[in-house]
Amino acid sequence: MANIDDFKASLIGGGARANQFRVTITPPPGIAIGLDSRKTSFLAKASNLPGQTLGEIPVPFRGRNIYIAGDREFETWSTTFINDTDFSVRNAIERWMNGINDLAGNTGVTELGDYQTDLTVEQLDRDDTILKTYRFVNAYPQTIAQIDLSYETTNAIEEFEVTWRYQHFVSQGLNAFTLS
Repeated sequence: MANIDDFKASLIGGGARANQFRVTITPPPGIAIGLDSRKTSFLAKASNLPGQTLGEIPVPFRGRNIYIAGDREFETWSTTFINDTDFSVRNAIERWMNGINDLAGNTGVTELGDYQTDLTVEQLDRDDTILKTYRFVNAYPQTIAQIDLSYETTNAIEEFEVTWRYQHFVSQGLNAFTLS
C-alpha cells in the first residue's frame, strides 16, 4: 500500500510550480512594432502550456462506430500582460495587428513571413533552470482583449489578455517528444 513517503519520493523536485515561467514575444520581421522583448517578458503575468486535441474519425460498422485517430488540432495560446503607463506592450500588439490589417484602410502585409514569428514559453525550476520549452511556430496575435475601466476599481493595475494563433508547436526539454 502506498504511503506519504512514497508520494514524496515520486514528486521529483518538489513539483513544477505554476508561477515559475518566462514568456518571450519576438517581433515579426515585416512590421515595425517597437516591442522590447525583455520588458515584455517581465510584464507577462500569466500564460499557459499549450493544449492539443487528436481528432477522431467515426467509421460506422454494423450499427456501431469504430473510432480512428484523425488530425491533430492545436488550441490557441494566450498570455496576460500587466499594462504600464506607456502602454508599451499593448501599443506594440496593436501595431502588429494593424500591420496585418489596417484599421482605416483594410490593407496590410501580405507575406506570411512578414507578420508571423516564433514565440516561446519556458517552464522554469525554482532556480531559473529551464525545465521545458514550448516554441509556437509562425504565431501572430489573433485577439487583444479589452481593458475594463471603472471608478470602482481601486488598488489594481490594468491587465489584458492576448490570444495567439500559431501553426504548431515544438517542445524541448525533459525528454520531450518534438513535433515538427
